[in-house]
Amino acid sequence: MRQLEEDLGITLLERTPKGVRPTRAGSTLYRESLALLERADALRERVLADSDGSNLIVGTLADTAELVGGALIEAFRRRNPHVKVRIHESDLSDPTAGLRTDLVDVALTRTPFDDSAIATQILREDPVGIVVRDDDPLVGERSVRVSDLTDRRWVRLPEGTDALWAAYWTGPDTVGGAGGDRPVMRTIQECEQSVLWSGASALAPITQPLPSGLVVIPVRDRPTSKVVVAWKVSVPNATVRSFVETVVQTFKQHERG
Repeated sequence: MRQLEEDLGITLLERTPKGVRPTRAGSTLYRESLALLERADALRERVLADSDGSNLIVGTLADTAELVGGALIEAFRRRNPHVKVRIHESDLSDPTAGLRTDLVDVALTRTPFDDSAIATQILREDPVGIVVRDDDPLVGERSVRVSDLTDRRWVRLPEGTDALWAAYWTGPDTVGGAGGDRPVMRTIQECEQSVLWSGASALAPITQPLPSGLVVIPVRDRPTSKVVVAWKVSVPNATVRSFVETVVQTFKQHERG
């Protein structure tokens, strides 16, 4: 660790007679290292899947995997009894849920994101809102405009996140600025806890289940977020096509009741 500190020219651990604790930079290194390890594990799964055509890796983002639950699994198994399905859950830094980085074959995710070379099929549309504590001054408003909420400390997404996605899901933070003390969030749960514990502001689909103490207020200046099934244009193999068809049919049945 000391060698790494020397190489970087920064302190990663505060060493005291009472023990050792990470500095802010050390905590960042820890979080980012975990993300890299998770990606390495996913890459291994992707390589193993490509060695056998009977495998399918499905990328999911946040709440998308739970929208139709067991109905999708049952329907796909009936159509493809010999296909082994693996799930790769992505965090908020990758709205393509591993599709862009070739970690998955097909993805269930949300828009907006850069969809160059990616085909999508819209499954449903959800309006979004601002998530606040139930004692927030905004509670009671029928709707708000994100562009008006410049006095709030918004969560931010990791550096390198798709620009369209980041712009849609974050607000005009003039308190924390471009960096400052704005908390970096990778999961919906982290966003929710940041709102609860530190009073940060975050955006979420109004259909998102929230823990006790939080409410969501619709916003007027964001288009709906579309739940989509997505796949690479260049690789629409038979298994991927079957999955897409199954997802579309299952969502239609689910939405009808």
